[in-house]
Amino acid sequence: MGAEFVQLSLTPLLIGILAAIACALPGNFLILRRQALIGDAISHVVLPGIVVAFLVTGVISTWPMLFGAAGAAVVAVILIEAIRRVGRIEPGAAMGVVFTSLFAAGVLLLEQSDTSGVHLDVEHALYGNLESLIWFSAEGWGSLTDPAALADLPPELFRMAAAAVLILALTLIFWRPLKLSTFDEGFAGAVGIPTAVLSLGLVITAAVAAVAAFDAVGSIIVIAMFICPPAAARLMTNRLEVQVLWSVAFATLSAILGYVLAGYGPLWLGSDNAVSAAGMIATVSGLILALACLFAPHRARVGAPKGS
Repeated sequence: MGAEFVQLSLTPLLIGILAAIACALPGNFLILRRQALIGDAISHVVLPGIVVAFLVTGVISTWPMLFGAAGAAVVAVILIEAIRRVGRIEPGAAMGVVFTSLFAAGVLLLEQSDTSGVHLDVEHALYGNLESLIWFSAEGWGSLTDPAALADLPPELFRMAAAAVLILALTLIFWRPLKLSTFDEGFAGAVGIPTAVLSLGLVITAAVAAVAAFDAVGSIIVIAMFICPPAAARLMTNRLEVQVLWSVAFATLSAILGYVLAGYGPLWLGSDNAVSAAGMIATVSGLILALACLFAPHRARVGAPKGS
């Protein structure tokens, strides 16, 4: 049983946990800045950027994906500003039009392109390939100390771990200016904190998390983890430090319960087929948020006006 778990479930579970935490960390600040939909927007922009990068290079690898997503983000910002100025509509509406249009364009590109030689399709973009990221060389817990077996770990694990460590390090390094600019942007600017640069850096950090997680877990988990764990954590406490810890705990719990329920839940209900791990992880995170809205100590914040 232990050998089977290490080979089939350990790496997908770790990748899911790391992806959830990497998205939840910047999600805390996006929630508090009332920019939660930026996470949703980023996940939409990632798709056409990655597809175009594949069509240009013919391969799926980390750096083309990052550059493709970054290029799509630049195009999106330009389009949003142009629509806002020409159409004279509010930024939220312009953002909604651009990001949904770009995501639709990415889906059309996927369907019209020859992607038969690689694992790149619409379903992959939505749900990722978490279940397939197994550790073929593992023969049990002893493989964790076997250099030959470790060399065969799924590359997505290293990519996701590096992104999570980077985001955690940036959060710790810029904690004070992030906290000040999030709660009082005017005061932060008065004491010399470059709030515009910091806001841009936060969006870039969220984009790094989204791109790193996209290939393994798809856009569904990315969207859910940017919003659900931080929003649930916000209802648990008045302190930012504690909120971040709660969000990490909720993200981890969502990944573990979601992965287990996806594999074994249908069996417990008499079905022979498992369900999407990514979909179940996102569903569990939504259920945790719903429970927080009903029972959390600070649930009165739900629907409260700005400033409360």
